Amino acid sequence: MRHHVDERKLGMKTAHRRAVLANLASSLILHDRIETTLPRAKELRSIADRIVTLGKKGTVHAMRRARSILRNREAVQKVFGELAGRFADRHGGYTRILKLGYRHGDSAPMAVIEYLPSPRMIAEREEAAKAKAKAKPKKVEKVKKAATTLRERFFKKSAEKASVAAERPSEKKAAQRKAPRQRAKKEA
Repeated sequence: MRHHVDERKLGMKTAHRRAVLANLASSLILHDRIETTLPRAKELRSIADRIVTLGKKGTVHAMRRARSILRNREAVQKVFGELAGRFADRHGGYTRILKLGYRHGDSAPMAVIEYLPSPRMIAEREEAAKAKAKAKPKKVEKVKKAATTLRERFFKKSAEKASVAAERPSEKKAAQRKAPRQRAKKEA
Protein backbone atom coordinates (compact mmCIF):
# COMPACT_ATOMS: atom_id res chain seq x y z
CA MET A 1 0.00 0.00 0.00
CA ARG A 2 1.22 3.45 -0.89
CA HIS A 3 0.37 5.35 2.29
CA HIS A 4 1.79 8.88 2.58
CA VAL A 5 3.32 8.78 -0.90
CA ASP A 6 2.60 12.14 -2.47
CA GLU A 7 4.62 12.23 -5.69
CA ARG A 8 5.48 10.06 -8.67
CA LYS A 9 9.03 8.78 -8.90
CA LEU A 10 9.05 8.77 -12.73
CA GLY A 11 11.79 6.13 -12.80
CA MET A 12 14.46 8.60 -11.65
CA LYS A 13 16.46 9.33 -8.56
CA THR A 14 15.46 12.40 -6.54
CA ALA A 15 18.04 14.87 -7.88
CA HIS A 16 17.38 13.87 -11.48
CA ARG A 17 13.60 14.11 -10.99
CA ARG A 18 13.85 17.57 -9.43
CA ALA A 19 16.06 18.79 -12.27
CA VAL A 20 13.70 17.41 -14.93
CA LEU A 21 10.65 18.97 -13.26
CA ALA A 22 12.48 22.31 -12.85
CA ASN A 23 13.30 22.33 -16.57
CA LEU A 24 9.74 21.37 -17.50
CA ALA A 25 8.33 24.09 -15.24
CA SER A 26 10.68 26.71 -16.72
CA SER A 27 9.72 25.68 -20.26
CA LEU A 28 6.01 25.78 -19.37
CA ILE A 29 6.34 29.27 -17.92
CA LEU A 30 8.34 30.63 -20.84
CA HIS A 31 6.23 29.02 -23.59
CA ASP A 32 2.79 28.77 -21.86
CA ARG A 33 2.33 25.27 -23.34
CA ILE A 34 4.48 22.14 -23.58
CA GLU A 35 4.04 18.56 -24.71
CA THR A 36 5.31 15.78 -22.45
CA THR A 37 4.28 12.40 -21.09
CA LEU A 38 1.10 12.21 -19.02
CA PRO A 39 2.73 11.23 -15.68
CA ARG A 40 5.25 14.06 -16.02
CA ALA A 41 2.46 16.51 -16.86
CA LYS A 42 0.47 15.42 -13.81
CA GLU A 43 3.49 15.83 -11.57
CA LEU A 44 4.36 19.18 -13.17
CA ARG A 45 0.87 20.57 -12.57
CA SER A 46 1.37 20.84 -8.81
CA ILE A 47 4.72 22.61 -9.23
CA ALA A 48 3.40 25.01 -11.88
CA ASP A 49 0.40 25.97 -9.77
CA ARG A 50 2.57 26.43 -6.68
CA ILE A 51 4.92 28.74 -8.62
CA VAL A 52 2.00 30.93 -9.76
CA THR A 53 0.79 31.18 -6.16
CA LEU A 54 4.26 32.32 -5.13
CA GLY A 55 4.18 34.87 -7.95
CA LYS A 56 0.87 36.25 -6.73
CA LYS A 57 2.33 36.78 -3.23
CA GLY A 58 5.00 39.00 -4.77
CA THR A 59 7.32 39.07 -1.75
CA VAL A 60 11.09 38.75 -1.83
CA HIS A 61 10.88 35.49 0.08
CA ALA A 62 8.39 34.11 -2.49
CA MET A 63 10.71 35.16 -5.32
CA ARG A 64 13.66 33.39 -3.70
CA ARG A 65 11.60 30.23 -3.17
CA ALA A 66 10.47 30.30 -6.82
CA ARG A 67 14.06 30.79 -7.98
CA SER A 68 15.21 27.80 -5.89
CA ILE A 69 12.54 25.61 -7.51
CA LEU A 70 12.84 26.84 -11.11
CA ARG A 71 16.58 27.59 -11.36
CA ASN A 72 15.86 30.04 -14.19
CA ARG A 73 15.81 33.82 -13.69
CA GLU A 74 13.84 34.58 -16.87
CA ALA A 75 11.08 32.21 -15.84
CA VAL A 76 10.92 33.73 -12.35
CA GLN A 77 10.66 37.24 -13.83
CA LYS A 78 7.81 36.13 -16.09
CA VAL A 79 5.97 34.51 -13.16
CA PHE A 80 6.20 37.62 -10.99
CA GLY A 81 5.42 39.97 -13.88
CA GLU A 82 3.00 38.49 -16.40
CA LEU A 83 1.52 35.38 -14.79
CA ALA A 84 0.84 36.98 -11.39
CA GLY A 85 -1.26 39.68 -13.06
CA ARG A 86 -2.92 37.20 -15.40
CA PHE A 87 -4.20 35.02 -12.55
CA ALA A 88 -4.84 37.76 -9.96
CA ASP A 89 -8.59 36.97 -9.86
CA ARG A 90 -8.21 33.19 -9.91
CA HIS A 91 -7.81 31.00 -6.82
CA GLY A 92 -5.91 27.93 -8.01
CA GLY A 93 -6.27 25.66 -11.03
CA TYR A 94 -4.01 27.67 -13.30
CA THR A 95 -3.10 24.82 -15.65
CA ARG A 96 -4.91 22.28 -17.77
CA ILE A 97 -3.80 18.92 -19.13
CA LEU A 98 -5.05 17.64 -22.48
CA LYS A 99 -4.37 14.02 -23.38
CA LEU A 100 -2.94 13.47 -26.86
CA GLY A 101 -2.84 9.71 -27.24
CA TYR A 102 0.19 7.47 -27.32
CA ARG A 103 3.69 8.18 -28.61
CA HIS A 104 4.52 6.18 -31.73
CA GLY A 105 7.91 4.90 -30.61
CA ASP A 106 7.27 3.50 -27.15
CA SER A 107 3.49 3.91 -26.69
CA ALA A 108 3.96 6.31 -23.79
CA PRO A 109 0.78 8.29 -23.02
CA MET A 110 1.36 11.88 -24.18
CA ALA A 111 -0.26 15.08 -22.97
CA VAL A 112 -0.14 18.84 -23.41
CA ILE A 113 0.01 20.95 -20.28
CA GLU A 114 -0.74 24.65 -20.62
CA TYR A 115 -1.60 27.68 -18.55
CA LEU A 116 -5.20 28.77 -18.81
CA PRO A 117 -5.86 32.02 -20.62
CA SER A 118 -6.77 35.11 -18.63
CA PRO A 119 -10.30 36.54 -18.88
CA ARG A 120 -8.88 39.40 -20.96
CA MET A 121 -7.32 36.93 -23.42
CA ILE A 122 -10.64 35.04 -23.64
CA ALA A 123 -12.49 38.29 -24.37
CA GLU A 124 -9.96 39.19 -27.09
CA ARG A 125 -10.38 35.75 -28.69
CA GLU A 126 -14.17 36.09 -28.65
CA GLU A 127 -13.97 39.52 -30.27
CA ALA A 128 -11.63 38.16 -32.93
CA ALA A 129 -14.01 35.25 -33.57
CA LYS A 130 -16.97 37.64 -33.90
CA ALA A 131 -15.04 39.84 -36.32
CA LYS A 132 -14.07 36.76 -38.31
CA ALA A 133 -17.69 35.58 -38.39
CA LYS A 134 -18.81 38.96 -39.72
CA ALA A 135 -16.12 38.87 -42.39
CA LYS A 136 -16.95 35.33 -43.53
CA PRO A 137 -20.32 36.05 -45.23
CA LYS A 138 -18.64 38.56 -47.50
CA LYS A 139 -16.13 35.95 -48.57
CA VAL A 140 -18.90 33.40 -49.10
CA GLU A 141 -20.82 35.85 -51.29
CA LYS A 142 -17.71 36.47 -53.36
CA VAL A 143 -17.18 32.74 -53.79
CA LYS A 144 -20.81 32.24 -54.81
CA LYS A 145 -20.56 35.03 -57.37
CA ALA A 146 -17.38 33.56 -58.74
CA ALA A 147 -19.00 30.12 -58.97
CA THR A 148 -22.02 31.46 -60.85
CA THR A 149 -19.81 33.31 -63.31
CA LEU A 150 -17.80 30.13 -63.84
CA ARG A 151 -21.01 28.17 -64.48
CA GLU A 152 -22.23 30.80 -66.91
CA ARG A 153 -18.93 30.76 -68.76
CA PHE A 154 -18.98 26.96 -68.92
CA PHE A 155 -22.51 26.82 -70.28
CA LYS A 156 -21.80 29.60 -72.77
CA LYS A 157 -18.77 27.71 -74.05
CA SER A 158 -20.70 24.42 -74.29
CA ALA A 159 -23.56 26.16 -76.14
CA GLU A 160 -21.06 27.77 -78.51
CA LYS A 161 -19.41 24.41 -79.14
CA ALA A 162 -22.79 22.84 -79.87
CA SER A 163 -23.72 25.58 -82.34
CA VAL A 164 -20.33 25.35 -84.03
CA ALA A 165 -20.65 21.57 -84.22
CA ALA A 166 -24.08 21.84 -85.81
CA GLU A 167 -22.70 24.12 -88.50
CA ARG A 168 -19.95 21.72 -89.54
CA PRO A 169 -20.72 19.99 -92.84
CA SER A 170 -19.42 16.57 -91.81
CA GLU A 171 -21.79 16.44 -88.87
CA LYS A 172 -24.72 17.57 -91.03
CA LYS A 173 -24.08 14.66 -93.39
CA ALA A 174 -23.92 12.24 -90.44
CA ALA A 175 -27.23 13.60 -89.16
CA GLN A 176 -28.78 13.16 -92.65
CA ARG A 177 -27.52 9.59 -92.83
CA LYS A 178 -29.05 8.76 -89.45
CA ALA A 179 -32.38 10.29 -90.36
CA PRO A 180 -33.42 7.70 -93.03
CA ARG A 181 -32.48 4.82 -90.75
CA GLN A 182 -34.59 6.22 -87.94
CA ARG A 183 -37.55 6.63 -90.36
CA ALA A 184 -37.21 3.01 -91.43
CA LYS A 185 -37.28 1.80 -87.86
CA LYS A 186 -40.39 3.85 -87.11
CA GLU A 187 -42.21 2.50 -90.21
CA ALA A 188 -41.44 -1.16 -89.38
